[in-house]
Amino acid sequence: MTPVQFTFTTAFLLGLVGLAFHRTHLLSALLCLEGMMLSLFLALSLWALQLGVSTYTAAPMLLLAFSACEASAGLALLVAAARTHGTDRLQNLNLLQC
Repeated sequence: MTPVQFTFTTAFLLGLVGLAFHRTHLLSALLCLEGMMLSLFLALSLWALQLGVSTYTAAPMLLLAFSACEASAGLALLVAAARTHGTDRLQNLNLLQC
């Protein structure tokens, strides 16, 4: 494994560990997801550049578009939860109680 691959794998795993263990606030979960998507985007971009094939160059842009959609949906949920519950703590959110 090259140092670049190790760096991106470590960044992705740190985001995953942060998402798994630090689930107190919705904003921290969203930041961990964004870190994971950023590491995937950079790894996919470098992979497409290393291969030199023009058919793989659209994949990082597609991932970036999905990441932007995920971020906007997450922020919309964060604003809605903060307005209805007064906080973004995940312990106060109950999906069974609408």
